[in-house]
Amino acid sequence: MSQSNDHSQSIQERVAAAVRSGAALEIQGSGSKRFLGRTPTGEPLATTEHTGIVNYEPTELVLTARTGTRLAELEQILADAGQMLPFEPPQFGGEGTLGGAIATGLSGPARPFAGAARDLVLGCRLVNGRGEDVHFGGEVMKNVAGYDVSRLQAGALGTLGVLLEVSLKVLPRPEKELALALELDRDDAFRQVSDWQAKGAPVTGSAHDGQRLHLRLSGSALGVDAAREMIGGEAEDLQFWQDLRDHRLPWFQDQAQLWRVALPPGRQLPEQLLHNALLDWNGQQVWLGGEQDFSALHQAARAVGGHARSFRGGDREADVLPSNGGIFQHLHRNIKKAFDPEGILNPGRLYADF
Repeated sequence: MSQSNDHSQSIQERVAAAVRSGAALEIQGSGSKRFLGRTPTGEPLATTEHTGIVNYEPTELVLTARTGTRLAELEQILADAGQMLPFEPPQFGGEGTLGGAIATGLSGPARPFAGAARDLVLGCRLVNGRGEDVHFGGEVMKNVAGYDVSRLQAGALGTLGVLLEVSLKVLPRPEKELALALELDRDDAFRQVSDWQAKGAPVTGSAHDGQRLHLRLSGSALGVDAAREMIGGEAEDLQFWQDLRDHRLPWFQDQAQLWRVALPPGRQLPEQLLHNALLDWNGQQVWLGGEQDFSALHQAARAVGGHARSFRGGDREADVLPSNGGIFQHLHRNIKKAFDPEGILNPGRLYADF
């Protein structure tokens, strides 16, 4: 257990001072995901010095760390113990922090197979918009009676509190991993992957670049080898999956503006929207490049049970999430008011008016 980089008191004092003065605060980690959401405003409140492991017992499969801790450092510590963060948080340049991973709620290619970031949060400690140091959840899988407040922080972009510590479930690393590429068209590819899964293939990644299916298998050596014999295909470098996670593939680099659409299993966007697309999560996560009519894209996603957002680039003073009122935005507003009644934490980051 490390205590040397505990800056929780100074962070709490800074928020309490902002409450008294009414000054808005922009919560900053490494800045690797600062492009997400609307343009940040407020005085900077850095969390990068608030680092270190608070508690880690490999036999319990739980890690608690301060939120300024670099993901790369956590992943190395876990790898040394034969474990990993199963939701594969993107790092976008290698400087991402634990706090940023949870605040953005982003998950990598393994998300449909191992769970999302929010699914693996067991508890958290934060400073809310009243300047209070509060704890939610704990360090075991079944510890919450009532509403699971800690998981609300995943994807809130720091609008509900300044995260200080997060407890996460971790998993053992697989004995063997293998990357494959197959010449299959998009629709046939995703149906085929689902069939392979039904037959026991240990799939942990399924993406289509418009020309080929990219597949990752992870598990026991026996299981991976048996799946390879059933599936066939051409072996490729596992680096593809890290490059997909961190948007280092050439396709991402070529996009001046990037849109993300999340879909339920088995659903898809109209074909005319997919002329410049890269699909991950076995078709459930669609990356679209170039200019799009946001309203039309949102309506197309909503028609099949999904949702769309502006992910990177474009006008960051405009909406990046659908701003169409309704129950979800009403709930967002009420939750924000409960956690941050004065509206001082990352105001305007999700929506223009709160």
